[in-house]
Amino acid sequence: MSTEKSFAKGSAAPGPVPEGSIRLYSMRFCPFAQRTRLVLNAKGIKYDTININLKDKPDWYLEKNPFGLVPTLETPAGEVIYESTITCDYLDEVYPKKLLPSSPYEKAQQKMLLEHFSKIVPYFYKIPAGKKNGDDVSGLEAELKEKFSNLNERLRKKKSKFFGGDCITMIDYMMWPFFERLEVFDLAHCLDGTPELKKWTESMMEDPGVKASMLSVDKYKAFFKTYVDGKPDYDLDL
Repeated sequence: MSTEKSFAKGSAAPGPVPEGSIRLYSMRFCPFAQRTRLVLNAKGIKYDTININLKDKPDWYLEKNPFGLVPTLETPAGEVIYESTITCDYLDEVYPKKLLPSSPYEKAQQKMLLEHFSKIVPYFYKIPAGKKNGDDVSGLEAELKEKFSNLNERLRKKKSKFFGGDCITMIDYMMWPFFERLEVFDLAHCLDGTPELKKWTESMMEDPGVKASMLSVDKYKAFFKTYVDGKPDYDLDL
């Protein structure tokens, strides 16, 4: 069972998760849920998707995930796992084609980089919100450019195509959804002067898992406008 339209308060709960599959509770435009979709796609895992109306959540969903956020995974046995990085780590442990390095040190390196990146994520929201309010966001943009410059330096020192080496690993998928939205947030210019990071974004866009989870800039922009206006249209164009 997969539905594009989102389930809202008052909707009937979906049936059990089919054997041999896993269920992803998602929202079409959410970058955090996209992380989990990227990992599911990269590993070729059979899954179905239930989209949730995050403004008007069904009660049955809050019973599964009391935070009411996405992504959430559910197994045929009724096991529930939520929070984007936790769902991705779970999938990596349970299914073949490992995305995290086997070396404990390299794994720790990726998790530390993800911690650094988690401090960058708020800029993707603060800057557009500030622009909407007519605030001067030049200081925030300068900070974001500096953080991108640091990421660029990591790639330059590593002399590799991706953050974990010459092939895509978990850290690349964890960071990608926000870079995919740079143009949507009118932040693409913040990549100026970061040639390695720009090359990384181009390489990521060639990945089949990334292609399978991407939406057009126009569609993202249309949704983002409804989000900023306080009336997010989760079923946009459906």
